[in-house]
Amino acid sequence: MHHDTALINMLAIGLGLAFVFGALANKLRLSPLVGYLVAGVVVGPFTPGFVADQALANQLAEIGVMLLMFGVGLHFSLKDLMEVKAIAIPGAIGQILVATLLGWGVAAVMGWPTLHGVIFGFSLATASTVVLLRAMEERRLLETTRGKIAVGWLIVEDLACVLALVMMPVIAEVFGPDASGKSPSLTGLLASIGWTFVQLGLFVAVMLVVGRRVIPWVLEKVAGTGSRELFTLCVLAIALGVAFGAAALFGVSFALGAFFAGMMLNESELSHKAAHDSLPLRDAFAVLFFVSVGMLFNPMIVVEHPWQVLATVLIIMVGKSAAAFFIVRAFGHSKGTALTISASLAQIGEFAFIIAGLGVALKILPPEGQSLVLAGALVSIMLNPLIFGLLDRWQSRHKETTPEPEILDIPPGPSLDLQDHAIVVGYGRVGSELAQVLRDRGVPVLVIDDNREHVVRAHAAGIPGIRGSAAADKVLAEAHPERAKIAVLAIPQPLESGEALAKLRAINPNLTLLARAHSDAEVKHLLAHGADGTVMAERELAYSLAEMIMATPPYRSLRPGAVQPPAATSGT
Repeated sequence: MHHDTALINMLAIGLGLAFVFGALANKLRLSPLVGYLVAGVVVGPFTPGFVADQALANQLAEIGVMLLMFGVGLHFSLKDLMEVKAIAIPGAIGQILVATLLGWGVAAVMGWPTLHGVIFGFSLATASTVVLLRAMEERRLLETTRGKIAVGWLIVEDLACVLALVMMPVIAEVFGPDASGKSPSLTGLLASIGWTFVQLGLFVAVMLVVGRRVIPWVLEKVAGTGSRELFTLCVLAIALGVAFGAAALFGVSFALGAFFAGMMLNESELSHKAAHDSLPLRDAFAVLFFVSVGMLFNPMIVVEHPWQVLATVLIIMVGKSAAAFFIVRAFGHSKGTALTISASLAQIGEFAFIIAGLGVALKILPPEGQSLVLAGALVSIMLNPLIFGLLDRWQSRHKETTPEPEILDIPPGPSLDLQDHAIVVGYGRVGSELAQVLRDRGVPVLVIDDNREHVVRAHAAGIPGIRGSAAADKVLAEAHPERAKIAVLAIPQPLESGEALAKLRAINPNLTLLARAHSDAEVKHLLAHGADGTVMAERELAYSLAEMIMATPPYRSLRPGAVQPPAATSGT
C-alpha cells in the first residue's frame, strides 16, 4: 500500500461505514445521526480493528463544524423567531438554565469543579436541529403553532450556543487550568470579556458594512456566468474564507465566522440556490464531523459509570423536557402543545458535540464529560421516535375539547374533499403546467408539493394543495388516493417518486400511476416501484423537435405517409 494515505483511509472507511450504519439506522426508523456516531465508535481508538487518524479526523471535523454553522446561518430566520418571541425567548432561556443547573448538580456529585459542571450542563441544553425538524416534518407540524414555537425555541438555543462559542475561550483564559496562579479579579475578567466583544463587534461591523454588500454582489456576478461549478465554488469559498478571516484577523472562532457568512448569504436572492448547491459537500463534511465525534466515545463508560450515564439521559429526556412543559403551560398554551414541545426537545445533537469538544480542548470539561454527552446523545436520539410515538397515541386518545388555534404558514386553499380526482405531485415548471391543463379539461386536480411558495401559487390558481413530501404517510392520507383515478409524479427526484409510487399502489391497487424520469435507469426504477408508465423528458423533447423539423418544407416530403411528387420526365 502507498504511504501517507491517512486522509484516503479516513474518507473511504469513515464515509463507507457511515453509509452502512446510517442506512441501517434509517431502516430501523432512527435518525441517521445514530449510524454516523456508531461508525465513529467503530473506527475509534476504543474498539478493535482499524483506527483512523485522530488528528486528521479533528481537522475534518473542524471543516464539518464550519459548514454546519454556515448552514445554520443560511437558514437563520429572524422572522420565524419574532413570530413566537414572547414564549420562545424566555422559554428557551429558562430551559437552558434548568438543564445547566441539573448538569452542574450531577457534576458536583461526581466531584468535578464548578466550571466543568456548568459546561457539562450547558452542553445538555440544546436539541438537535436535524432530529427536531425531521420529527416535525413527518407530522406536518412545521407550519402550525406548535412547530413555530419549537423552531423559534431552537433558534434561541442556537444563538445561545453561538454566544457560548465566543465566551468559552475567555472563561477558560480567566478560570481555566492554564490561567495564571492569581485569583481572577473582576477587573481582569471584565477586561477580557470587553476585548472579546470589541473583536466581535469589529467583525460584525465589517460583515454588516462590507460583507452585506460584497457577498451578494459577488454571488450575483458569478451566477451571471452560468457556470454551476463556479457558483458552488464561490459559495464554499465565501463560507470557509469568511470563517478563516474571522479567526485570523479578529480572533473569532471558525464556527462563528461561518455562521455570519451564512447569515450574509441568507439576505441574497440567490440564498436558496446557494443552500442547494452547497448541500452535498455540507452533508459529506457533516457526516465526517459526526464520525469524528463518535471516535471520541469510549463505550466502556456505560459499564464503568452506568449511573452517571443514566443521570445524563434523565437530564436530557426528563429534566429539560419537564421544564419546557411547565414553561409552555405557564404561557397559557394547551397540554398538547406543551407535550409536543417537550418531546421535540428531549434529545441533544450537533451543538452539544461542538460545546463539549471545545470544552475538552480548552480543558474546562474532562474527557469523561464528553463521553457522557455522547452517550446521552446516542440514547436520546434513539428513543426520540419512541417518545413521539407515545405522544401520537396520547393525542389520538385525548382530543382536546378546546383545541388551540393553529397559526398556519399557508392560507387555507380549496377543499381537499375530492372524488375521482388526479393527484399531481410537484407544482414546479412541469407540474404546474400539467395541473392547469387537466383543470382546463374539467379534471379535478389536487397538488402535493413540499415548497410553500408552490402550494400558495396552486391555491391562488384555485387548485387544492397539500404541503409536504409525497412519501410521507400523513400527506398521502390527506390526498385520498383511495378515491382518486390517477396520480402523476412530476418531480425530478426518482427516489422519493419510487417510495411514493409504492405507497400509492399499496393504498389503491387500481390507481393509474405515471411518473417523470430523466434516464433509462430512472425509468427502470420507477416501473419497478409500481409506475404504469413513465415519460422521459429529454426523449419527449427530442421527439417534439424532430416532429417540428419534419414539418418544415425542406423535410415535409420525408414524413411517413407523405405523397411523393411525380418524378419529372423529359420531353422527347
